[in-house]
Amino acid sequence: CPRVSSRPGTMGRRPWKCSRYCKNKPYIKSRYCRGVPEGKLKIFDVGKKRMTCDVFPACVHLLSLEKEQISSESLEAARISANKHMINFVGKDNFHIRMRLHPFNIIRINKMLTCAGADRLQTGMRGAYGKPYGLCARVKINQVIMSIRTSLKGEDAACTALRKAKFKFPGRQLVYVSRNWGFTPYPKELFQQGRTEEVEWRGATGRIVGDGVGTKFISGKGVRLSKQGIWHKSSGDIKGKWNDAMRLNRNI
Repeated sequence: CPRVSSRPGTMGRRPWKCSRYCKNKPYIKSRYCRGVPEGKLKIFDVGKKRMTCDVFPACVHLLSLEKEQISSESLEAARISANKHMINFVGKDNFHIRMRLHPFNIIRINKMLTCAGADRLQTGMRGAYGKPYGLCARVKINQVIMSIRTSLKGEDAACTALRKAKFKFPGRQLVYVSRNWGFTPYPKELFQQGRTEEVEWRGATGRIVGDGVGTKFISGKGVRLSKQGIWHKSSGDIKGKWNDAMRLNRNI
């Protein structure tokens, strides 16, 4: 139900069914579209966001099951709801929430007067291209809306926090418990093994090294130095012979 304003002659915020569907091309802020209101979602990482990748092994995602638009107001409401639940049940030092959507798409509104004699002042649907009214994020099917990494004990609390956050969004969502370690792309068993010894991952062999919240996969392979115009034995170059990448770099 839309909020009703106490001021005469104005109307409350429109229900989201007016702007829920991705109908037209994305409409973002630019030098041609100025005067856009700020989005309500300002904080994208909540909790112990500086904790290294080893601290929080469990990870739970909230996926969207529909292609739709989600307002910045509902994203902020979901963040507050999930954050409050996690603080109450696992403590403020035992989780990290990350909002995965950024509201860039502009919602327009063609404001209509509702006061007496409004028909004399406005022209109906003539020149009905609206003015910026708010921001939203476009989401695809199976796209992650928000994620929580926490300890193994707090996994159930994270599932409940995201279930409560679902109520702030239109459409259908899915709470998905990830098999990966935290926010990394590695399964839990592979991550623990790769921290101590070399493992095989996507056709390469190397070690998993911590890099803040995420990780780096250190293998013997790297960018060919010949692509930078540098001859080196490790790239398989033959001394005295120019390969195509080096010729292209040196304009030969």
